[in-house]
Amino acid sequence: MREGYEGTGPGAITPDGCAVELYERLPVGDEPDIIAAAVPAGAHILELGSGVGRVTHPLVERGFTVTAVDESADMLARVHGARTICGAVEDLHLGEKFDVVMLASFLVHSGDEQVRRGMLRTCAEHVAEDGCVLLQREGEDYHTNVPRERVDPSGFTVRIVSAEPVGDGVDSVLAEYVFPDVVWTQRFLSRPLTKEQFESALAEAGLEVDAYLTPDEMWVRAVPTR
Repeated sequence: MREGYEGTGPGAITPDGCAVELYERLPVGDEPDIIAAAVPAGAHILELGSGVGRVTHPLVERGFTVTAVDESADMLARVHGARTICGAVEDLHLGEKFDVVMLASFLVHSGDEQVRRGMLRTCAEHVAEDGCVLLQREGEDYHTNVPRERVDPSGFTVRIVSAEPVGDGVDSVLAEYVFPDVVWTQRFLSRPLTKEQFESALAEAGLEVDAYLTPDEMWVRAVPTR
């Protein structure tokens, strides 16, 4: 388990506190639509932090070729229709270039700045010169509008219970996923980034924003610095 991360509930728990069985239950949202609208049809996508394939599978069904990377073998065992690679995103060196590199699930907000830098270096190292990197940022009020909850139409509740400062600009965030038959929790470290801090982190890795893809600016397309 990574320091500062933990999870509770049935089934395997990954090093960052994610419950594998939970992520098998979570429905996909509008992520495939956002991604498909932002990249060329049939692109080869390097998906960093793929988990059980919640987004991977819809992308494969839409005709994309996906290489799915995750540090959890338990997660990757649930992925089908895609090449899988087990390893930490920040340490990845495939010697390959991809049309699209994707870093979703707010991974860019890692509480460990060295891990974040490593993840962004991985993005820059693996994206083709004429390719792009898709990233998912936290919402502006993610750490301040707490506690909050959302009831999913499929019948479960997601709660962000707390976001407590633990020093050096990092918060310890506690999330609960409440289903009629089971509850999972996850505690993880997250570093809030202003828009300027986010763009500075990209620049440090040799990337720059090409477009903010959604009105809330949570989905971003970046390209190698020209």
